[in-house]
Amino acid sequence: MIRCHAAWVLPIGQPPICDGWVAIDQEQIVACGPATGRGDPQADHAAEVDLGQSVVLPGLVNAHTHLELSHLRGRIPPGATFVSWIRAVMAERSAAKGPETAEILAGVETGIAEALGCGTAAVGDISNTLVTAAPLRRSRLDGMVFNEIIGFNPSDAAIVVDRARHAVRALNDQRPARASLAAHAPYSVSPAVMRAIAGAVSADALASCSVHLSESEEEVEFIRSGTGPWRQLLEDLGVWNPAWMAPAVSPVAYLDQLGFLTSRALAVHGVHVSDEDLARLAARGVTLVTCPRSNEYTGAGTPPIARFYAAGVRVGVGTDSLASTPDLNVFAELAAMRRLAPSVPAAALLDSATRQGARALGLDADYGSIAPGRSARLISVALPSRMNASSDVEEYLVSGIEAEQIAWVPA
Repeated sequence: MIRCHAAWVLPIGQPPICDGWVAIDQEQIVACGPATGRGDPQADHAAEVDLGQSVVLPGLVNAHTHLELSHLRGRIPPGATFVSWIRAVMAERSAAKGPETAEILAGVETGIAEALGCGTAAVGDISNTLVTAAPLRRSRLDGMVFNEIIGFNPSDAAIVVDRARHAVRALNDQRPARASLAAHAPYSVSPAVMRAIAGAVSADALASCSVHLSESEEEVEFIRSGTGPWRQLLEDLGVWNPAWMAPAVSPVAYLDQLGFLTSRALAVHGVHVSDEDLARLAARGVTLVTCPRSNEYTGAGTPPIARFYAAGVRVGVGTDSLASTPDLNVFAELAAMRRLAPSVPAAALLDSATRQGARALGLDADYGSIAPGRSARLISVALPSRMNASSDVEEYLVSGIEAEQIAWVPA
């Protein structure tokens, strides 16, 4: 057993502990507390480790990324509109010769290493090919791999979902592994497929599911009227279904009608949501995962982050992929959130990047907070010498932390 001392310990869900310690035994947290009250009998004979002028906190949770797109870093320019950006991504991906090319696999490994280097303990990884599952299983990066389904006009929705479900089951038989299903988006997945995914997830008490939702103005237009750039793209791809009728509601209301929005759902982006939409997400217990840097890069817009919190919605944090963001540093995402929502308490932002993301992915028994029995996948962040007992360490952590400041505990 070891007991790590640091200038600060941030348990998450509790106030920061100045001059604190965390006791760890066999990669599990035993206890934590202030240096003045260290009398935990289990930790009395622990080896002491001094982490100096740093803050210890749980490894972060990147609740939405696409590791299989890591090889596209720097290849896709910023989007004037979201649909134009998607067209560029599709063109790049269609040039690949298969899901397991050396370039794609190398990109996955690079993404995993970068996430770990930025203090990420677990990810919600979206994959169309499941090529990321094996590299994740070999790494120290935990998480949930979502087998993402796309199909606006499939001949048989049940077959499509059963095939994806079988692949997920095969992965979950290979321990350690966690996998589930995801729907791509309301504009790319038919109502029948959405219902089938929701039914498959409801049958598995441990599963989460994910969907890109209300990401762009074009999506809102398409779901309300069946027109616009998404309609044109579906027609260009030859997958438009003339029998489909626009529901004439918001994308959030549409998925709620289909039974997709439950406490197990991660709704990613939410850039274009009304107050009514947010109230609906909060009532259903949905976790809204925000990726503000990606939203701005792709042309989707700027997420109303302060409104998310004001509405009482559960909020998680994601970087999205390296095709739309410069790095996989969740701390950089927190800094963007702080810039866009200066009124939201720093403690709430940090809770989103740890405990809320872990809960949404079904990983909160291990990750997201410093508490007895949790996994000791902890990080330390070096603090400037000027910070003392009266400093706001939580505010500092959402101001922009570089990878060079981050280390895993114990080293």
